[in-house]
This record gives sequence, structure tokens and C-alpha cells, in this order.
Amino acid sequence: MSLNIPPGMQINAPLHPGFDEILNHDALALVARLHRAFEGRRRELLKARIARQARIDAGELPDFLPETQHIRAGDWKIAPLPKALECRRVEITGPVEAKMIINAYNSGADSYMADFEDSNSPKWANLIQGQINLKAAIRRTLGFRNEAGKEYKLNDKIATLQVRPRGWHLDEKHVLVDGQRVSGGIFDFAVFLYHNAKEQLARGAGPYFYLPKLESHLEARLWNDIFCMAQDEIGLPRGSIKATVLVETILATFEMEEILFELREHSAGLNAGRWDYIFSCIKKFKKNKEFCLANRSAITMEVPFMRSYALALVKACHKRGAPAIGGMSALIPIKNDPVANEKAMAAIRHDKTRDANDGYDGGWVAHPGLVSIAMEEFVKVLGDQPNQWQKLRSDSYGPQDWLNFQPEQPITEAGLRNNINVGIHYLGAWLAGNGCVPIHNLMEDAATAEISRSQVWQWVVSPKGKLDDGRKVTAEMVRAIIPEELAKVKITVGALGENTETYDQAAVIFEKMSLSEEYPEFLTLPLYEAMD
Repeated sequence: MSLNIPPGMQINAPLHPGFDEILNHDALALVARLHRAFEGRRRELLKARIARQARIDAGELPDFLPETQHIRAGDWKIAPLPKALECRRVEITGPVEAKMIINAYNSGADSYMADFEDSNSPKWANLIQGQINLKAAIRRTLGFRNEAGKEYKLNDKIATLQVRPRGWHLDEKHVLVDGQRVSGGIFDFAVFLYHNAKEQLARGAGPYFYLPKLESHLEARLWNDIFCMAQDEIGLPRGSIKATVLVETILATFEMEEILFELREHSAGLNAGRWDYIFSCIKKFKKNKEFCLANRSAITMEVPFMRSYALALVKACHKRGAPAIGGMSALIPIKNDPVANEKAMAAIRHDKTRDANDGYDGGWVAHPGLVSIAMEEFVKVLGDQPNQWQKLRSDSYGPQDWLNFQPEQPITEAGLRNNINVGIHYLGAWLAGNGCVPIHNLMEDAATAEISRSQVWQWVVSPKGKLDDGRKVTAEMVRAIIPEELAKVKITVGALGENTETYDQAAVIFEKMSLSEEYPEFLTLPLYEAMD
């Protein structure tokens, strides 16, 4: 198979049947134009992240930006939203595999976020097949038949589609423009937009996106400028694109209103991330000897620093006429244990009840079996209203709340083992091409591996990293536990008939990333270099 590739562009990857439909000349030309226009700014913003981290490592604490005080004090709103984005009481998320796309579309959720980021292993074949799948789904031609012969097809009524491209830190190594790698996010966005935006608008929706891992309003401004140019390039009215920003880094919390302002023509609100947010806190304050968080299971949305950020997000959004979407409930149905399943379903209800009463307009679930429970809890609060944008919060939060990192205990051997076990399990699946993995009755994605290895790293280096029985967490302790947990993981996946060969590699990677002297910023960066 040969492609008609624009001048100055290279694709260094296998071309499977159907890939030429997605990688056509005009779609690639849009990628190239956006790259040439904006890659320099992306690289400058990534350098700014490094410089900011150096200041935090030296003791600087984040605060509101004085230079944007006029934005926080100003009287402005985001642009009106299309009807397709007015009702988002329950959103379901998942990777871009055909079966998962169909199940998510048919789940009864108001919205489906198709994910090219944390729940998608970024193998080349996964990425391009995902684009093929979404193009077919939008045109109602996507179908799937499993090995047992069961057929899956789209219902007449389906969820509204939103797409999450990769974050600013990720390249697409298989696509070069003028000898330079393109941004993974720009590639995912541009290819999808070119093929589907006009079709979506003709069908009464539009090109709607989720933007991950932003750390500043300047990073939001970059996306906004890309949106403007892309709309002009393919002939879309300005404002056709709408995007929800995931507030999943602690630095973004200090710039929520500014992020909404930068994207105001294209904004669809903010979403409160969870595991990535905790991962961000660990990463940003990794050299602060006073910082040390308890077991992951103890860091709920109801501990003070998480709750204050979640409530501040609702306040910022509704003040500016924007939707506020609650974060993921990672629990999934437990088929073989009725008692555990009842407990999990009660936890889902509690989570969504809290979000709805706090003012959120909707929330995420990870499994179709949870849509009805989440929907019930939002309907109890919203009634027949599609949202509660009019609910304004009067409480006030700031650095004193968001930087009050508690609890520090308990840290237990069971918690340490769980981080190691889950980290190895997820990484092994990710290396095999699966980015969305059920582990210990939770649906896990890349954020899981990040927080797991980050907590282990933190507990080793921090003077406060002591187990509840008094033992200090050490590199030697971690090295001794890794083979024990690896053996448990291989038994678990082997019992499911899966190949276990990637899990030995995963254990080696987990040990290296958890015990390296200098903290690696993103686990997925070196992993991506090792995959096809």
C-alpha cells in the first residue's frame, strides 16, 4: 500500500488494509500545517513546565497568577453551547476498540468520551484503527462480531461523542514533518477533525473534544489557536469545535478561570480528574520532605485537598456559564461476589450523589453497567433539567486548601504491595496493547500505573515513608516484594488465558521507574519508545 503524502512528511509505520482511507493526502496536509504553525510553541510550553518544576523543587509554592487577576475579576461567560452538549449527566469513557465503542454508544449514557490517551495503548495499529472505527461509528456503519459469533451494532439512540487526543507531552513517533516528530495530540485531533467534523455537524452534533493534562492557561491558549486555524483550514464556522478541559494537574487548579477564558469561544467546561490529579501532586512536590501521602485507597474525593479543588471547579464553571463534570468512578460490577458487588454499587451511588448535590452537571463511569445507577442519582437532583449551570457556589478556596496534603497515614505493607501489583499488572497489559484493564474490581488506565509507581518512589525517598508497623519503606523492601507480586499477577492473567510474557518486562520497568534516583516525569514516555 502506498500513500499520497504531502511534501516534507514521512510515515515510518506499517500500513494495514484501510489505513490509506484515514491517512489520505488532505488529512495529512492538515496535520503538517498545524505542526508547522504550532510545534515551536508546544516545545516552548514544555520547556516552561520544566522551568516551573525547577522553581517548585527549590521551594516555590503555586499561587494565583497576579498577571491574570483581571480575568478572574472580569464579567464574562463562555460562548453558548450547542444543544448536543446541554445534557451530560452521565459520561462513559473508554478506548477506541470497535466493541467498546459500540457498547459505550449504546450504554444509555448522555455522552461517550472516546479515548486516544490514558485508556488507549498508543500502538500505531491501535491509533489508526481507532480512527477508522470512529469514522464508521459516526456514519452508523460500525459493527463487530466476536469469536463466539455474537454481533454488536449501534442502537438508534446513542450517546453524544467526545474525543480525547493525547496530551502535549506525547509525540507521534511514526509521523515526521520536516524531519521532526509531530505532536500526538495534534495528530489525533487533526485526523479526526478532517474526516468527521462536517459529518458530525450535519447530524446535529459537532466536533467535541476533551483536553488532557493541561498545566496552564497558556497551554489552553495553544489549543484554542489550533482550533481557530483548523476550523479555517477545513471550512468550519468559528466556534464549531467545543472542548472540555480535564483539570487533572494541581497547577491547572490555580488557573481554572483563565483556562475557561482562553477557550471561551470553544469551551465546554471543566472536568475534575482523580488519579492523575493525585499523581500530579506527588510529581510536583516530590522533593518536598514534608510531603508524603497515605495509601492510594485513603486519598478519596472527600479528603480536604481533593474536596476543596472539586468544589472550586464547580464554582469556577458555573460562574462562567460552563458545565462542571465530575470525575471517574473506577469501580465496575463484580459478577461472582454479590456482597462485594453491592458494596461497589453503593460506593458508585455515594460518589454520584455527592457530585450532583455539590452542583456538578454530570459525572464519569467506566462501565456500561454503572450508567443507570449514576443516572438515577443525577436525576434525583436535576429532575427533568438537563444540567444545573444556574447553581452558583459562594464558598471560597485557594492555596491554603489545595496544598494541605492530608492524610499522610496509613501507609501499609498491603498498600505498598497493591501499588506494586497493580502497577506491574497494568504495565504488562499496556505493553501488550491494552490500555484499559480491569484490576481488582477497578477499571484502570495509565493514571493507575503513574500513581502506583509514584507512591512507591515517594515512600522510599521521603523520611515520612514509614509503614504503620514502623518499618521504613526502602529500595531493598520494594525489590524483595516485586517478584512476589509479579508471580501473583502472572497467576491471575494466566488463569484468564492471557499471554504472560510482557509482565516480566513490566516488572523490570516498574522497578526502574519506582527506584530511580531522579523521578521520571511520565512513565509512558520511555514505554512508548519501546513499543511499535
